Amino acid sequence: MNYQNRLDNILIKEEGKLPKLLLHACCAPCSSYVLEYLNNYFSITIFYYNPNISDLTEYKKRIIEEKRLIEEMDLTNKVSFIEGNYEPLVFNKMALGLEELKEGGKRCYLCYKLRLEETARVAKENNFDYFGTTLSISPHKNSEYLNSIGEEIANKEHINYLFSDFKKKNGYKRSIELSEKYHLYRQDYCGCVYSRLERDRRNNNKIS
Repeated sequence: MNYQNRLDNILIKEEGKLPKLLLHACCAPCSSYVLEYLNNYFSITIFYYNPNISDLTEYKKRIIEEKRLIEEMDLTNKVSFIEGNYEPLVFNKMALGLEELKEGGKRCYLCYKLRLEETARVAKENNFDYFGTTLSISPHKNSEYLNSIGEEIANKEHINYLFSDFKKKNGYKRSIELSEKYHLYRQDYCGCVYSRLERDRRNNNKIS
C-alpha cells in the first residue's frame, strides 16, 4: 500500500478547507517536518500522549522541546498543543509478557495502538475532523502497522484517519535539517525502557 499516495489524495480533497487535525507526536524532531508539510492544509493541534516513555525527566524534556518548536517555527497557521495524561502504568501493563521482544515487534505494534486509540478518542470528543500521528516519519517505525491500526480505529470510531508515510519525499532527511536549524534535542531511543536497554546493549557492543 502506498500511504503517501493516500495522503496526497486527502490533501487534494481538503485543499483550501483547513480541517481540524489532532496530530499525535512523540517528540519535536519528528514533528518538525510534519508540521512544515501539513500546516497549509490543516488547523493542527499537537497531541502529546506517550505513556511508553518510562523516565519522567525524559518525558518532560520532550514536552518542553515540542512546545518550543511550535512557538519558534515559522508557520502560516497557528498550531495548538494538548498534553495527554502521563500513564506509564498503562504501558507497563500492555507490555507484560513482551519484555524480551526486540524493537519493532508485537510490543511496538500494541504501543502504536495504545497511543492512536487515545488520540482518536480525544479527537472525537473534541470534534476534530482527522486524527493522525507523526510516528511514520521514523525509519524505525513500521508504517504498515501504523496505518492499518489507524484505519481500523477510524472505522470503529467513525472518525477520519490521516494516512501517512512521512519518510517519503525525504521527510526524515528534512526533519534532521529542521532539528539542526532549531537546535532540537534528538533522543536516540523511542522512550520505553526496553528500547533504552537495547540502545545500551548496542553501545556496549561498539565499545567492546
